[in-house]
Amino acid sequence: MTAILETRALCKSFGALEVTQAVDLSLEAGARHALIGPNGAGKTTLVDQLTGVLRPTGGAVLIDGDDVTRLTVEERVRRGLSRTFQITTLFARLTPFEAVAAALLERDATRIGFAGRWFGGVSRRRAQLDEAEALLASIGLARDADTPTHALAYGRQRILEIALALAAKPRVLLLDEPAAGIPEGESDELLAVLDALPAEVAILLIEHDMSLVFRFARQITVLVGGRVLVTGAPEAIAADPRVREVYLGERVEPGMH
Repeated sequence: MTAILETRALCKSFGALEVTQAVDLSLEAGARHALIGPNGAGKTTLVDQLTGVLRPTGGAVLIDGDDVTRLTVEERVRRGLSRTFQITTLFARLTPFEAVAAALLERDATRIGFAGRWFGGVSRRRAQLDEAEALLASIGLARDADTPTHALAYGRQRILEIALALAAKPRVLLLDEPAAGIPEGESDELLAVLDALPAEVAILLIEHDMSLVFRFARQITVLVGGRVLVTGAPEAIAADPRVREVYLGERVEPGMH
Protein backbone atom coordinates (compact mmCIF):
# COMPACT_ATOMS: atom_id res chain seq x y z
CA MET A 1 0.00 0.00 0.00
CA THR A 2 1.30 3.48 -0.90
CA ALA A 3 2.19 5.59 2.10
CA ILE A 4 -0.05 8.61 2.55
CA LEU A 5 2.77 10.45 4.38
CA GLU A 6 6.43 9.62 4.01
CA THR A 7 9.87 11.05 4.65
CA ARG A 8 12.98 9.92 2.81
CA ALA A 9 16.40 10.56 4.38
CA LEU A 10 15.06 13.77 5.91
CA CYS A 11 17.77 16.02 7.37
CA LYS A 12 17.75 19.37 9.13
CA SER A 13 20.76 21.32 10.37
CA PHE A 14 21.07 24.62 12.18
CA GLY A 15 24.64 25.55 11.42
CA ALA A 16 26.80 22.69 12.65
CA LEU A 17 23.94 21.25 14.75
CA GLU A 18 22.21 18.29 13.05
CA VAL A 19 18.72 18.12 14.51
CA THR A 20 17.20 15.65 12.01
CA GLN A 21 19.49 12.98 10.64
CA ALA A 22 18.37 10.88 7.65
CA VAL A 23 14.91 10.12 9.05
CA ASP A 24 12.74 7.65 7.14
CA LEU A 25 9.12 7.57 8.32
CA SER A 26 6.04 6.12 6.65
CA LEU A 27 2.31 6.29 7.48
CA GLU A 28 -0.43 4.49 5.58
CA ALA A 29 -4.09 5.48 5.54
CA GLY A 30 -5.66 4.83 8.94
CA ALA A 31 -2.30 4.50 10.72
CA ARG A 32 -2.12 4.95 14.48
CA HIS A 33 1.56 5.79 14.84
CA ALA A 34 3.36 7.40 17.78
CA LEU A 35 6.66 9.28 17.76
CA ILE A 36 8.45 9.25 21.11
CA GLY A 37 11.85 10.15 22.45
CA PRO A 38 13.59 12.04 25.25
CA ASN A 39 13.59 15.84 25.44
CA GLY A 40 15.78 17.26 22.71
CA ALA A 41 15.32 14.25 20.42
CA GLY A 42 14.07 16.50 17.61
CA LYS A 43 10.42 15.44 17.54
CA THR A 44 8.86 18.88 17.08
CA THR A 45 11.53 19.88 14.55
CA LEU A 46 10.59 16.81 12.53
CA VAL A 47 6.90 17.68 12.68
CA ASP A 48 7.71 21.26 11.61
CA GLN A 49 9.33 19.82 8.49
CA LEU A 50 6.38 17.54 7.80
CA THR A 51 3.99 20.48 7.91
CA GLY A 52 6.17 22.99 6.04
CA VAL A 53 7.02 25.29 8.95
CA LEU A 54 10.70 24.39 8.44
CA ARG A 55 12.48 23.62 5.17
CA PRO A 56 14.64 20.48 5.41
CA THR A 57 18.35 20.70 4.72
CA GLY A 58 18.11 17.45 2.74
CA GLY A 59 15.79 14.61 1.90
CA ALA A 60 12.12 14.77 1.02
CA VAL A 61 8.57 14.82 2.39
CA LEU A 62 5.92 13.06 0.30
CA ILE A 63 2.12 13.00 0.45
CA ASP A 64 0.50 10.24 -1.61
CA GLY A 65 3.84 9.72 -3.31
CA ASP A 66 4.12 13.35 -4.44
CA ASP A 67 7.12 15.38 -3.30
CA VAL A 68 5.76 18.29 -1.21
CA THR A 69 9.08 19.34 0.34
CA ARG A 70 8.87 22.83 -1.14
CA LEU A 71 5.15 23.37 -0.60
CA THR A 72 3.88 25.87 1.97
CA VAL A 73 1.94 25.03 5.13
CA GLU A 74 -1.31 26.08 3.43
CA GLU A 75 -0.63 23.97 0.35
CA ARG A 76 0.00 20.92 2.53
CA VAL A 77 -3.25 21.53 4.40
CA ARG A 78 -5.02 21.49 1.04
CA ARG A 79 -3.30 18.16 0.36
CA GLY A 80 -4.89 16.79 3.55
CA LEU A 81 -2.30 17.41 6.29
CA SER A 82 -3.47 19.00 9.57
CA ARG A 83 -1.73 19.58 12.88
CA THR A 84 -2.29 20.51 16.51
CA PHE A 85 0.35 22.19 18.66
CA GLN A 86 2.02 21.65 22.06
CA ILE A 87 0.51 24.95 23.25
CA THR A 88 -3.13 25.71 22.48
CA THR A 89 -3.70 28.41 19.84
CA LEU A 90 -7.39 29.13 20.36
CA PHE A 91 -9.55 32.28 20.29
CA ALA A 92 -10.41 32.56 23.98
CA ARG A 93 -13.63 34.57 23.56
CA LEU A 94 -15.18 32.40 20.87
CA THR A 95 -17.32 29.42 21.74
CA PRO A 96 -16.38 26.02 20.32
CA PHE A 97 -19.32 26.28 17.94
CA GLU A 98 -18.18 29.67 16.65
CA ALA A 99 -14.55 28.53 16.34
CA VAL A 100 -15.41 25.34 14.45
CA ALA A 101 -17.89 27.15 12.19
CA ALA A 102 -15.17 29.69 11.35
CA ALA A 103 -12.72 26.90 10.55
CA LEU A 104 -15.25 25.25 8.26
CA LEU A 105 -15.86 28.51 6.42
CA GLU A 106 -12.15 29.03 6.00
CA ARG A 107 -11.83 25.50 4.66
CA ASP A 108 -14.52 26.27 2.11
CA ALA A 109 -12.64 29.38 1.01
CA THR A 110 -15.22 31.79 2.46
CA ARG A 111 -13.84 35.16 3.46
CA ILE A 112 -14.40 35.74 7.20
CA GLY A 113 -13.42 38.22 9.85
CA PHE A 114 -13.78 37.99 13.60
CA ALA A 115 -16.78 37.13 15.81
CA GLY A 116 -19.49 39.74 15.31
CA ARG A 117 -18.44 40.67 11.79
CA TRP A 118 -18.66 37.16 10.37
CA PHE A 119 -21.44 35.58 12.38
CA GLY A 120 -24.17 37.04 10.18
CA GLY A 121 -22.52 35.35 7.23
CA VAL A 122 -22.27 32.07 9.09
CA SER A 123 -25.98 32.13 9.92
CA ARG A 124 -26.76 32.02 6.20
CA ARG A 125 -24.73 28.89 5.68
CA ARG A 126 -26.81 26.10 7.14
CA ALA A 127 -24.58 23.34 5.84
CA GLN A 128 -21.55 24.61 7.75
CA LEU A 129 -23.61 25.09 10.91
CA ASP A 130 -24.92 21.54 10.72
CA GLU A 131 -21.41 20.23 10.09
CA ALA A 132 -20.06 22.20 13.05
CA GLU A 133 -22.70 20.72 15.35
CA ALA A 134 -22.00 17.20 14.09
CA LEU A 135 -18.24 17.60 14.49
CA LEU A 136 -18.55 18.87 18.06
CA ALA A 137 -20.89 15.99 18.90
CA SER A 138 -18.52 13.42 17.39
CA ILE A 139 -15.65 14.62 19.54
CA GLY A 140 -17.62 14.96 22.77
CA LEU A 141 -17.90 18.77 22.88
CA ALA A 142 -21.62 19.17 22.21
CA ARG A 143 -22.42 20.14 25.79
CA ASP A 144 -19.76 22.87 25.66
CA ALA A 145 -20.70 24.20 22.22
CA ASP A 146 -21.87 27.58 23.53
CA THR A 147 -19.37 28.01 26.37
CA PRO A 148 -16.63 30.61 25.79
CA THR A 149 -13.38 28.81 25.17
CA HIS A 150 -11.60 30.56 28.04
CA ALA A 151 -14.15 29.03 30.45
CA LEU A 152 -13.45 25.44 29.36
CA ALA A 153 -11.25 23.13 31.40
CA TYR A 154 -7.79 22.87 29.85
CA GLY A 155 -8.35 19.30 28.74
CA ARG A 156 -11.52 20.36 26.91
CA GLN A 157 -9.55 23.11 25.18
CA ARG A 158 -7.07 20.51 23.90
CA ILE A 159 -9.98 18.50 22.53
CA LEU A 160 -11.33 21.63 20.83
CA GLU A 161 -7.99 22.08 19.10
CA ILE A 162 -8.34 18.56 17.70
CA ALA A 163 -11.85 19.47 16.49
CA LEU A 164 -10.45 22.50 14.67
CA ALA A 165 -7.83 20.35 12.99
CA LEU A 166 -10.55 17.89 11.93
CA ALA A 167 -12.54 20.74 10.38
CA ALA A 168 -10.06 20.73 7.49
CA LYS A 169 -11.11 17.12 6.73
CA PRO A 170 -7.52 15.88 6.90
CA ARG A 171 -6.27 12.55 5.67
CA VAL A 172 -3.26 12.88 7.97
CA LEU A 173 -3.49 14.40 11.47
CA LEU A 174 -0.35 15.27 13.44
CA LEU A 175 -1.03 15.58 17.17
CA ASP A 176 1.86 17.37 18.91
CA GLU A 177 1.68 16.45 22.61
CA PRO A 178 -2.11 16.66 23.02
CA ALA A 179 -1.82 15.52 26.65
CA ALA A 180 0.62 18.29 27.61
CA GLY A 181 -0.71 20.15 30.65
CA ILE A 182 -3.74 17.89 31.06
CA PRO A 183 -4.29 16.61 34.62
CA GLU A 184 -3.74 12.88 34.94
CA GLY A 185 -7.41 12.22 35.66
CA GLU A 186 -8.44 13.70 32.30
CA SER A 187 -6.19 11.55 30.10
CA ASP A 188 -8.86 8.83 29.78
CA GLU A 189 -11.23 11.36 28.21
CA LEU A 190 -8.53 12.37 25.73
CA LEU A 191 -7.87 8.71 24.86
CA ALA A 192 -11.58 8.18 24.21
CA VAL A 193 -11.52 11.14 21.81
CA LEU A 194 -8.47 9.76 20.01
CA ASP A 195 -10.03 6.31 19.74
CA ALA A 196 -13.13 7.86 18.16
CA LEU A 197 -11.26 9.74 15.44
CA PRO A 198 -12.17 8.72 11.87
CA ALA A 199 -10.67 5.32 11.13
CA GLU A 200 -9.51 6.33 7.65
CA VAL A 201 -7.41 9.26 8.94
CA ALA A 202 -3.73 8.50 9.51
CA ILE A 203 -2.60 9.83 12.90
CA LEU A 204 0.93 10.61 14.04
CA LEU A 205 0.97 11.17 17.82
CA ILE A 206 3.96 12.96 19.34
CA GLU A 207 3.71 12.45 23.08
CA HIS A 208 5.60 12.12 26.37
CA ASP A 209 2.75 10.35 28.18
CA MET A 210 3.79 6.72 27.74
CA SER A 211 0.51 5.39 29.09
CA LEU A 212 -1.38 7.25 26.38
CA VAL A 213 1.13 6.20 23.71
CA PHE A 214 0.96 2.48 24.49
CA ARG A 215 -2.81 2.46 24.77
CA PHE A 216 -3.28 4.30 21.46
CA ALA A 217 -0.54 3.40 18.99
CA ARG A 218 -0.26 0.36 16.76
CA GLN A 219 3.24 1.38 15.65
CA ILE A 220 5.84 3.41 17.55
CA THR A 221 8.96 5.17 16.31
CA VAL A 222 11.63 6.13 18.85
CA LEU A 223 13.67 9.20 17.93
CA VAL A 224 16.99 9.83 19.67
CA GLY A 225 19.43 12.60 18.79
CA GLY A 226 17.55 13.32 15.59
CA ARG A 227 17.83 9.72 14.36
CA VAL A 228 15.32 6.87 14.30
CA LEU A 229 16.44 4.37 16.93
CA VAL A 230 13.74 1.79 16.23
CA THR A 231 10.22 1.42 14.84
CA GLY A 232 7.89 -1.40 15.79
CA ALA A 233 4.75 -2.62 17.50
CA PRO A 234 4.20 -1.44 21.09
CA GLU A 235 5.14 -4.82 22.57
CA ALA A 236 8.45 -4.87 20.69
CA ILE A 237 9.25 -1.29 21.67
CA ALA A 238 8.49 -2.01 25.34
CA ALA A 239 10.85 -4.99 25.30
CA ASP A 240 13.69 -3.31 23.39
CA PRO A 241 16.73 -2.81 25.69
CA ARG A 242 17.84 0.23 23.68
CA VAL A 243 14.54 1.97 24.40
CA ARG A 244 14.85 1.16 28.09
CA GLU A 245 18.33 2.68 28.09
CA VAL A 246 17.04 5.86 26.40
CA TYR A 247 14.44 6.25 29.14
CA LEU A 248 17.08 5.93 31.87
CA GLY A 249 16.12 2.48 33.04
CA GLU A 250 12.45 3.32 33.59
CA ARG A 251 9.94 0.60 32.77
CA VAL A 252 8.54 1.11 29.29
CA GLU A 253 5.55 -1.13 28.79
CA PRO A 254 1.95 -1.04 27.61
CA GLY A 255 -0.24 0.81 30.10
CA MET A 256 2.67 2.25 32.08
CA HIS A 257 2.06 5.40 34.13
